[in-house]
Amino acid sequence: MSDLSRFVLKEMYNNLGAQPGVPMQPTNPQPTPFGNPFYGAGSGLIRGGLGAYGEKILGSSSEYVQSNISRYFSDPQYYFQVNDQYVRNKLKVVLLPFLHRGHWTRISEPVGGRLSYKPPIFDINAPDLYIPFMAFGTYVVLAGLSLGLQGKFSPEALNWLFAKGLSGWFLQVMLLKVTLLSLGSGEAPLLDILAYAGYTFTGMCLAILGRIIWRYSYYFLMPWTCLCMGVFLVKTMKRVLFAEVRSYDSSKHHYLLLFVALVQFPLFTWLGNISVNWLF
Repeated sequence: MSDLSRFVLKEMYNNLGAQPGVPMQPTNPQPTPFGNPFYGAGSGLIRGGLGAYGEKILGSSSEYVQSNISRYFSDPQYYFQVNDQYVRNKLKVVLLPFLHRGHWTRISEPVGGRLSYKPPIFDINAPDLYIPFMAFGTYVVLAGLSLGLQGKFSPEALNWLFAKGLSGWFLQVMLLKVTLLSLGSGEAPLLDILAYAGYTFTGMCLAILGRIIWRYSYYFLMPWTCLCMGVFLVKTMKRVLFAEVRSYDSSKHHYLLLFVALVQFPLFTWLGNISVNWLF
């Protein structure tokens, strides 16, 4: 058969297949699941195995993340469960720690098969964030009022005082965190340390308010609030935070507590110096 004859037959076949009702034979047929008896079973096993393995990985990862979050950050709502009675008693403990006759340990209770601490509303020794945040805001307001009485108030100066207060809070947190790490206990929740460090501003507010009312009272209130804050932190860290330390050097323990107490004096002096200059 000549090339011309083959070409004519091929064109006739194509024209015939293109007509309605006459299907064309596919040139490259694709495999279908009906042609392979193991297609459905194999794909189902693969999908099921991958799904179970993925759920296992995601489940373990989720548990790990949740355990670490609760371990280091706790629940923020826990630190705001306070009432008027707690606030009054807590301020007495912070500003007059010598008069606190009760114990300094926190009250624990079993929750979900593990031990947990009672919220501040039921435990005077529990840390809270309500008093630190309110004290910090009051510190900024009183500092601005003090500048206004001196004729040096400006929005820029208030911003500098706000940043200065945050820096002081951060330094206090770092001091407590480094002290815990040096004793081999870095597992205390960060919000606990943030709360304990934030109580610094309760004494600062008292000292600045005394300066506004009577200038010379500042020189008595500032050393007193420094001493009270040092005693409060020593008692708190010794009985509450250091409870997680399994073994430590006793002499090192006491030296670090003394260091924490002594650092309060330069920190309070820096925060209590209300001026336009941010550093001094």
